Amino acid sequence: MAAKRYFEDFRAGDVIELGQHTFTQASIIDFARQFDPQPFHIDPVAAPHTAFGGLVASGWHTASIYMRLLVDGLLKNAASQGSPGVETLQWLKPVRPGDTLRARVRVIETIPSKSRPDRGTLKTEGEMVDKEGEVVMRMTGIGFYGRRPPP
Repeated sequence: MAAKRYFEDFRAGDVIELGQHTFTQASIIDFARQFDPQPFHIDPVAAPHTAFGGLVASGWHTASIYMRLLVDGLLKNAASQGSPGVETLQWLKPVRPGDTLRARVRVIETIPSKSRPDRGTLKTEGEMVDKEGEVVMRMTGIGFYGRRPPP
């Protein structure tokens, strides 16, 4: 499938809604057992006795879900050429079983490549937002995007 969005299609200030995801107790525990096996992520009996007062999703789980929503909501239909990484990643509020979060990404800056005229760089701010509209995760990232091919 041909890419639908190229570097030229993005402007600073653009906000793209990426979809939503509901965290279940089972998915929180399954993810954490594999990747972040701390008691407040994997043990519903021990979790109430931790600083979180109950079971919470790993921040890495939240970031992974954000990535999935970013791919489905933007990257799979764009001329994405990868990323050199993220500048910041913040977990601002615990995510609990039953929470439904929606993801969005805002274009902060578009930077045409000086050395590779076939691409450009987007600096973006991605967020996961809860039902109250509070940001629970924020990340600033960099992504490379291809330019529209000549006709």
